[in-house]
Amino acid sequence: MTARRVTLSFDNGPTPDVTDRVLDILDRARILTTFFVIGRNLDDPAAARLMQQAHAAGHWIGNHTLTHSVALGERPGLADAVGEIEGAELRIGEFSNPEKLFRPYGKGGHIGPHLLSRAALDYLLAQNYRTIIWNNVPGDWRDPHGWLERCVAQARQQDWSVLVLHDIACACLARLPELLRRLEDFGVTFEQDFPDSVTLTRAGRVVGEVEACVAN
Repeated sequence: MTARRVTLSFDNGPTPDVTDRVLDILDRARILTTFFVIGRNLDDPAAARLMQQAHAAGHWIGNHTLTHSVALGERPGLADAVGEIEGAELRIGEFSNPEKLFRPYGKGGHIGPHLLSRAALDYLLAQNYRTIIWNNVPGDWRDPHGWLERCVAQARQQDWSVLVLHDIACACLARLPELLRRLEDFGVTFEQDFPDSVTLTRAGRVVGEVEACVAN
């Protein structure tokens, strides 16, 4: 059997009484991940402390926009891009990954030109962000029970699955331990890093298939 790799990532937190429990599960499993945080969530001191806790445990902190409401590909102006990207990055502050990881708002996990405008792409390149997308979005936030089977089935078909789960209420938490057991049962290796196949920009240059993710 071909060896499978899985990178776990968590979007849309931090969320008190959810992110802390996710961190406990990951700690017991000895798995390191990335938390792509929403900037405005960090205005809550309890959420900011959870980000710091995740960082202290060795997890990477990524930027998932300030408000998680603006599809940058639908807003051509530079001001929208700077507001959503830098507004979150300023709140993350010293806890940002050295590569400044950024994940755009996906409107339900879809890949397409709604993800980035030309202005947003130029800004990410100029500011040396590493822009990360995904290839496995099982929909835990809309189906907190049925997502697991879809997730495992897709991971079995991928050499390197970059999985998006959500550390928010009524999403992956209840079945996360079961997911980790199921993945371990078929011998996956858990990675913290991301493959080039889901990396759009890195260190000021285009890496992946960025044109499919940028509005004309």
